Amino acid sequence: MGLIWGASFLFMKIALDGVSFGQIAWSRLVLGGLTLGLIVLVTRPRIRNGPVLPREGVVWLHFLVIAVSGCVVPHLLFAWAEQYVSSSLASIYNAVTPIMTALMATLAFRVEKLVRAQVAGVVLGIVGVVVIIGPWQYSSLAGDFWGQVACLGAAVCYGFTFGYTRRFLSGRPIAASTFAFLNIGIAGFIMLLLTPVLAWHPVALTWPIVLCLLALGALGTGLAYIWNINVLRAWGPTNASTVTYVTPVVGVVLGVLVLAETFSWHEPAGALLVLLGILLTQKRLRLGSFGARGREAAASA
Repeated sequence: MGLIWGASFLFMKIALDGVSFGQIAWSRLVLGGLTLGLIVLVTRPRIRNGPVLPREGVVWLHFLVIAVSGCVVPHLLFAWAEQYVSSSLASIYNAVTPIMTALMATLAFRVEKLVRAQVAGVVLGIVGVVVIIGPWQYSSLAGDFWGQVACLGAAVCYGFTFGYTRRFLSGRPIAASTFAFLNIGIAGFIMLLLTPVLAWHPVALTWPIVLCLLALGALGTGLAYIWNINVLRAWGPTNASTVTYVTPVVGVVLGVLVLAETFSWHEPAGALLVLLGILLTQKRLRLGSFGARGREAAASA
């Protein structure tokens, strides 16, 4: 997941040379929905001999919500943002997702509780975001600034979706491939309805652009979502969002190597603060642990 989703920022940047941001989001969701639909059609997955597709209307409404919040809106935001920011910077902002997930899972949906160290991690992550944006360098609200805001908005959408899925959907007896298909398939259907607005524009396709769109759709918005549902069910929303440890590393490396992208000092510095905030939020780093070790050493001496 981290490798595929990390590379997706590079794929979007390359695809923007020949298609619009709306066509990128349209392509990845329609192609992803078709890929997952084919998998469900062939495998016919069931849990406890139940139906392949859910029959309760409320379940379909829940999937409509996460299709919009977790696919349509953030995919449009990231594709639009990459017109103004580098693919590396976009991938760094994607790493804010665990911070947003912790907030949403705790405050909005109450499926998890934050202890003191996790609250400190959220605060540190927010400080890191401010450092990444670098508000001191903007005398006017230029496109680069709004591109970063769009990336941050996409991370908020992902955090909301992780919490909403855990609260209303992850416990239901729906096979992972069916779950992913309903999520992406409904989003793809919405995109088809929006075709006159988003996708009905001239394109300049080359083989690299076509391959990038196929990878975004079939892999990044297809197979990876099946894996994502399995991880979400096994680990919970906050832990599942730790895929964003890997995503920015892959995104930055590819952006630098393939597109020769560069950074200002504050971007990696802010990313480091976000990473430390994530470690605190995930309980992988504890406040006072070093102080406690120091006191133990002094006592033994």
